[in-house]
Parts: sequence; structure tokens; C-alpha cells
Amino acid sequence: MTKAWVLVTGASEGLGREFADLAAAEGRPVILSARQEEKLRALAADLHASYKVETVVIPADLSQPGEAERLWHAASTGRDIGILVNNAGLGRNGDFADLSGWARESASIAVNVTAATALMKLAVAAMVERGEGRILNVASAAGFLPGPHMAVYHATKAYFLSLSEAVATELAGTAVKVTALCPGATATHFFAADNAEKATLLTRMFPLPSARSVAVKGWAAMKEGRRIRVTGLVNWLFTQAPRLLPRRLISWFTGQFLRRR
Repeated sequence: MTKAWVLVTGASEGLGREFADLAAAEGRPVILSARQEEKLRALAADLHASYKVETVVIPADLSQPGEAERLWHAASTGRDIGILVNNAGLGRNGDFADLSGWARESASIAVNVTAATALMKLAVAAMVERGEGRILNVASAAGFLPGPHMAVYHATKAYFLSLSEAVATELAGTAVKVTALCPGATATHFFAADNAEKATLLTRMFPLPSARSVAVKGWAAMKEGRRIRVTGLVNWLFTQAPRLLPRRLISWFTGQFLRRR
């Protein structure tokens, strides 16, 4: 692949920051997007200083209508985007019946489903026309399982995983590849942002892998053209559970791990 531009959403911290660093380390020019412009500009300066690559900062709040389309057009005007890292995501830990959580859950649907789909659709169309490209969708091991107490988040990731697989099949035989990265809980600010840091059995029982280790595996899978990459043995075992156990039992079991303690 030629070293076309890489667009990374959710680039200000966590996995997004690591993906941006991996791209820049390969000499690829990077477009950084997230809500926090100050963090993006600091990262852009670091990447330019370390790797001497071009960087562009485009702040965007993907929970807002039309922001995904605005971001794509701003990023792609005058540039060929060879890799889209669809990483931005939101989640909430809490009971579905709790109406106070709806603002966060509706934003999660807007970011994880609506914006991610729009960016992917625009990228696929441009890449097919160009004749090559890679899309790395940061889904989750959560996409394989219903998730009581994180019901909306798990549902959005099930959608994203299904979408990734379906489009990858449509693109079979082309030089445009779609990879769904499916990590489990990772040492990022995701849980802190949801005020659930180390508050569930899941995050207490198992050591969380670093964002760097997960990003490295996802980046390699994307370059290899793999359709799905589940990271970590425990996460892989969780994803296999629906093949072996009744779905009602799986839902109960998952809920025990996700319930706030």
C-alpha cells in the first residue's frame, strides 16, 4: 500500500492515540480527530517531532448530527485517505431502567452506530473508487455477547461487528479490506469516563491489557487483511461461549461480570 493519509477518530487518548503513533512510526501522514482539540494538537506536535510526518487536527463531536460527514469531507478534501481507524466510542455502565442514563446511551448510539457507519460508508466508497484501502473498526468482544448493565453498549458493538463482517464480504476480491478489532476491557480512560473504574467484577478479576498492546495487535491484523481479531485468551473464551451455552445463561453470566460492585 502507498503511504496515503490515515484518519484516526477518538485519537486524543487510549487506543486512538496508540493507533496514531503506530501509523506515524511507519511514516504515514495522520489526521487526528476527537472532541478535545488541545490534546489533539499536543499529540500532533509529538508525532511530527518524533517521526517527521505531516499531521492534521480536525476536532469533531461525533455524537452530533452531521459531524461524521463534516469530518470526512474536511479530512479527505485534497487528500487520499488510505486507512480509516474507526475508533471513537462511548459506553455506559448502569441499569437500562435508569432514565438518568439515557443522555449517555443516546450519545453512545450516535457515536458507535450512526457516526461510525457514516464514516465507514464514505471511506468504502472512496477507497473502492481509488482501488485500495483499509478500514479498522474498533468493535469489542462485547459484540459477541448480550451485556446486562451495559445493554446499549453491547448492542452497539454487536451491530458494528455485524456491519464489519458483512461489508468485508461485499468487498471480497478487492484491495479494500475491513477489519473488526474486538478487545475486551483495556487500560484506557473508557471506564473512568463512565465513572466505573474498577467497579465491576470484570475489571477486578482480570488484569487489563495496555492500550499499546491491543493497538499493536489490531494494527497488524488490519495490515494482514484479517476480518476479525479478538485480543486476549480470556476474551476469546468469552466470545466462544454462545456456541456452547444457552443464551439465557450467557446473559446472566455476563451480567454478573458487568454489574457495579
